[in-house]
Amino acid sequence: MSDKPTIRICLGSSCFARGNEKNLQVIEKYLEEHHLQDEVDLELGCSLCQGRCAEGPNVIVNNQRYGNVDPGMMLELLKSCFEKQ
Repeated sequence: MSDKPTIRICLGSSCFARGNEKNLQVIEKYLEEHHLQDEVDLELGCSLCQGRCAEGPNVIVNNQRYGNVDPGMMLELLKSCFEKQ
């Protein structure tokens, strides 16, 4: 069992078009600005459609699904993920 944070963003066409493209950019920028790319063991992955398109964009952080994730919420999720590190 791994202790590293996990973040999975839905890359289904609806979620991607509705904001997960921007959420991915938020993640990349956050990691770079906080110099976490090499210092934190992060598993960042993608998933195909989760079947919850109406609630998208969907993101799974540490096995908890979040819907309607905008860049501000993504930033808060990242902060909560890494404040424990």
